[in-house]
Amino acid sequence: MNTATPAKTQPSAAATADLKTQTRAWPSMARQVTSWLDQPLVTAMVRHSAIEDALAALHPMLSLSQVRARVVSITVETPDTKTFVLQANAHWQGARSGQFVRLQQEINGKRVERVYSLSALTEPCHLAITVKRHTDGLVSQHLHATLKAGDVVTISQAAGDFCLPESTEQKTLPKKILLLSAGSGITPVMAMLRSLREQHYTGSVAFVHMCRNAQDLIFAAELEHLQAQMLNLQLVTHFSQAQGRLDAKALTALLPDLADYATWMCGPSGWMDSMHAHWQQQLPNATLHSERFGSAPTLLVIEGAAATIACTTTGATFTTQGADNLLVHAERAGLAPKHGCRMGICASCQCTKTSGTVQNLITGELSSAPNETIRLCISAARSDLTLAL
Repeated sequence: MNTATPAKTQPSAAATADLKTQTRAWPSMARQVTSWLDQPLVTAMVRHSAIEDALAALHPMLSLSQVRARVVSITVETPDTKTFVLQANAHWQGARSGQFVRLQQEINGKRVERVYSLSALTEPCHLAITVKRHTDGLVSQHLHATLKAGDVVTISQAAGDFCLPESTEQKTLPKKILLLSAGSGITPVMAMLRSLREQHYTGSVAFVHMCRNAQDLIFAAELEHLQAQMLNLQLVTHFSQAQGRLDAKALTALLPDLADYATWMCGPSGWMDSMHAHWQQQLPNATLHSERFGSAPTLLVIEGAAATIACTTTGATFTTQGADNLLVHAERAGLAPKHGCRMGICASCQCTKTSGTVQNLITGELSSAPNETIRLCISAARSDLTLAL
């Protein structure tokens, strides 16, 4: 096991203290300002985005609604993996181990986002994401190369159902828990393991992880520490380069009583498909929770023919074609729809679709329902549309 001490960079004490001086009353004040901005007369004169830009210029952590987070420290986990510890502003509503956030960055003049599982939750406003650098990964390359302690990023509220039972009472947790992962899938289950330690969980925990070799083992030093600290922890690291792929047969050999475990699994799709098949065929009554990961959210985009968008409020008409969302196309046409997060979270860009078919760029779902509320930033036209815009 790799026991090298992770390299860290720390922000100045002044930067940390600066964040702590943020007033606790800010979320309430922001809601009042947002309510005022939503008045029809004000909306006609002032865009939320302009206010957000002004607040960011005043202080990078200030926002009416967005979660801004300062990089507190950076840990080098492996040659191509870093953990970024973040301290969020007062809009952060907390999270559960196993959940994820969407992180936004502006790269080459374009705003892009990626989904990252939370690898740790410490203090109420502290969270961590662990990012593996991919050769063709636009955002992962950018984060590794440019993000430093003291920088501020924009994230979403935590989301996702891949979590341990919410209550911390021992009686709500299974007596045996298996945390099963491969590659970067270790990040959410590592957060769960840390949570179990903090809860002083007394049941049996098996932590089984597959990666190529010892050099690629993320969290190596901490896992070794936890193994010595948690007497109820069985830690198994499987190095595929020397041992071959960890399949269902090998897993069963490691844990003959596999059916008795409640399992939380995360890893590459192909590997998970084979594990799911084993559970369905051999362990139909065993508990299995799973989450797939990737360097970017999967967008089920069908690039169709040109569509004409008629806007009933402004009288404008514009044309779309391809994968871009309606917010982007509207802005290219010279319109200025109200918007906030640009990722489908804040609902600032909601409007009514009177007629036509749209596709949700997150779920891939097509909808042709009339008089339907849609979010422009995650919707693409799949026919001519009429919008109350």
